[in-house]
Amino acid sequence: MKLSFVIPAYNEEKDIGACLGSILKEAADKSHDMEIIVVNNASTDKTGEIAQSFPGVKVVDEMHKGLSAARHAGFLAASGDLIANIDADTMLTPGWIDKVFRAFSENSNLVAFSGPYIYYDLSRLVNWWVRVFYYLGFIGYLFNRYVFHKGAMLQGGNFVVKKSALKKVGGYNLDFDFYGEDTDIACRMREVGDVVFTFDLPMYTSGRRLAEEGILTMAARYSINHLWAIVFKRPFTKEFKDIRK
Repeated sequence: MKLSFVIPAYNEEKDIGACLGSILKEAADKSHDMEIIVVNNASTDKTGEIAQSFPGVKVVDEMHKGLSAARHAGFLAASGDLIANIDADTMLTPGWIDKVFRAFSENSNLVAFSGPYIYYDLSRLVNWWVRVFYYLGFIGYLFNRYVFHKGAMLQGGNFVVKKSALKKVGGYNLDFDFYGEDTDIACRMREVGDVVFTFDLPMYTSGRRLAEEGILTMAARYSINHLWAIVFKRPFTKEFKDIRK
C-alpha cells in the first residue's frame, strides 16, 4: 500500500517548508511506501522553488486557481493507493502516518479517513472553542447520518482517501472551489464505502484564517456550506478571501 501526499500551494513560501519538513520527519524511521506531491497553484512567489529543494518532493504546476482544481491535479499525478489531502500550512502530528496505514489495513471497506485541526499558533482558549464546534458538528453529522441517512464528515486539509474509490465517484468536483469541498467528497465517498472521522487523527494547522475572520463567522460559514453541500450538492459561498500576508 502506497501513500501519496498531495499539497495544494498558492503563495505559500512562508509555510511550505515547515509542512514538508514535518512529513519527512514523521516518515524518517518508517518503512511505508510514500511520495510527496506539491501542487504549485499559480504561485507568484518562491513556493515551487522551496518545494523542489526538499529531497524526493515532486512539484506539479496547476495554473487554474482553486483548491479542488489543485487537489485534482495532484490526484492525476499521484501513484499511491491512498491520497493524503493536506494543506501547505499544516504539519503532521506524531504517529499520523502509522495511524493512517493501520486504519486502512484493518478495514478493507474504508475509503476516507479524517480528523480535526489543532491551531498551533492560537491560544488554548480558542482551540477549546474550536473543539466544542467540532463536537457539535460531529453530533450533527451523526444525526444526519442515522436519522436522515445523509451526509458524512471530513476535515479539508486533513483527510485521506482511497484513490480507486475516489476515481469511482468521479474525482474532485470542480464546482467547489473552496467551501464545502470536503463535505462533497465525504458524501460521495460514503456511497462506495466507510467514511470515518476520528478525534484520534489531529493535524496541526495555522489559525491565520480563523484569526482574520473570527471564530463565529468561520463557524457559521462552514456550517451553512456543509449543509448546502449535503442537501443541494453545491456550495453556498462561491467566493473566498485570500488571507495570506
